[in-house]
Amino acid sequence: MEVPGLNAAWAGFIAMVASIAVAALVAWPFAGAEWALVFLAAGLATIAAYHARNLAAFLRWLKEPRRESLPIGTGAWEEAYTTLHGLIRGRDESERTLAAALARFRAAGQALPDGVLILNSDSQIEWANPTSELHLDIDMRRDAGQGITNLLRHPDFIGYLESNDYREPLVLRRARGDASVLTLRIIEFGDEQKLLLTRDITVQEKADTMRRDFVANVSHELKTPVTVLSGFVETLSNEGMQLSDAQRRKFLGLMSDQAHRMQRLIEDLLTLSALESSARPDDEQNIDVRSLVEKLAEEARMLSGGRHKVGFSVDPDARLTGGVQELASAFSNLVSNAIRYSPEGGEIRIDWRLRDGQGVFSVEDSGIGIERRHIARLTERFYRVDNSRSRETGGTGLGLAIVKHVLTRHQASLEIRSEFGRGSTFSAVFPARRVEKIGAARAA
Repeated sequence: MEVPGLNAAWAGFIAMVASIAVAALVAWPFAGAEWALVFLAAGLATIAAYHARNLAAFLRWLKEPRRESLPIGTGAWEEAYTTLHGLIRGRDESERTLAAALARFRAAGQALPDGVLILNSDSQIEWANPTSELHLDIDMRRDAGQGITNLLRHPDFIGYLESNDYREPLVLRRARGDASVLTLRIIEFGDEQKLLLTRDITVQEKADTMRRDFVANVSHELKTPVTVLSGFVETLSNEGMQLSDAQRRKFLGLMSDQAHRMQRLIEDLLTLSALESSARPDDEQNIDVRSLVEKLAEEARMLSGGRHKVGFSVDPDARLTGGVQELASAFSNLVSNAIRYSPEGGEIRIDWRLRDGQGVFSVEDSGIGIERRHIARLTERFYRVDNSRSRETGGTGLGLAIVKHVLTRHQASLEIRSEFGRGSTFSAVFPARRVEKIGAARAA
């Protein structure tokens, strides 16, 4: 296919040469053959100089090809430069479009919560987003072009990369301080290139572990009472076994204790489920803390049966905004724990005070205390410092977990101070916006 621009250039060139030749032929009869040839040579030299000058300008422009410095020509060169100008403009627009698309891609890659690396055919890093740098401890300024196996030397990953079977992701547990868990997946694309996708599933793994532990703990807690009950039922239903009235009453008493234990466990589980199903209490109101503390102290004396000295103080009088039933249950839990874990003759003290505008409800005991290594885990479900003692005192292992959930729903926190062998203090700290002095409220 012929190019129209090229035809026009040839036509212009032929026309110029023909014009000079005709002029030389016309001059021949008047000036002679010698001057006619000189005229023809001068014309052709002029044409050659014209094209040489434009060619030199074009070659200079090629060294720094910018659209704004494109030479200006005439004739065929003007048409060539005009066409070239259009091509350059189209190229610039394409480059701007590609640059904008690349910028959007980079911004999207950097915003992704998952890590993304691009590997070439030799598994060398071509690009990585900040998330992948964090996941894999790499730095693109330093590690671009490095082989991924030089930086991530875990045997499981090397085997996964070399297997060429990427249908399932690889779960990788990092051997570093934070004990993070990652999933890595490779997706092949292009000319033997690969996408390496990373995702931090540490939180999900912890949640799965907690769920498994929860099911195991519930099963363990229910196993003993169910075994006891089934054994006694089998014994009592055996017609061939003669039992005295005293033995029968003893067995029935033990069965009742185990049934009550299961009932308490189920009630605590239902309470936890109810607390987790909603974000805030349904019955929030202004609570007269003095009345609540006095009631808790009276309940503590009844639970203690005179075996402990129970005291309380409320300074100053203040109202607390919150769910009265939830808070009363949480505070009662702290008080009953103090009684259960304090030896006979010990002292229990219930206090309500203001601290820098915050409300602090605390229960202090002179009991057995808690070793420091246990304190951080006390609010975990079914966590017990001493399993045998906890079961002997009737605990389900869920009390402090319930307290923590109740306080969280009230934007409060649980502070625990304890010294092994010398007692403990459990304090519920409420934000200032939930506390109001009674005197100030009356004045308002």
